[in-house]
Amino acid sequence: MSITLLLNTMIQHSQLSAKNLRSKIHSRDICFGGNKKLKIYGLLSCSSGKRMKMENRIFFKDENEALQNNYRPCGHCMKKEYKQWKQSLFTK
Repeated sequence: MSITLLLNTMIQHSQLSAKNLRSKIHSRDICFGGNKKLKIYGLLSCSSGKRMKMENRIFFKDENEALQNNYRPCGHCMKKEYKQWKQSLFTK
């Protein structure tokens, strides 16, 4: 799968109405949020993620989609995954 195709699967917050966003979360079309400038993803309930600017926020269906797009786990809400990601940097 090409990078261009992968990038098209992410959903930008600015492209969704509040009602549409709630619907996608409820139907599990959106399960993770991310910061497109910092390339970090995390849980929708993360306090760090809630503070980011809407224009920087992006949504993913699942964790695999975020990883395929070269996003790293959040160090606040996904401590275990973040530690694994960080450790992988030293084993390459």
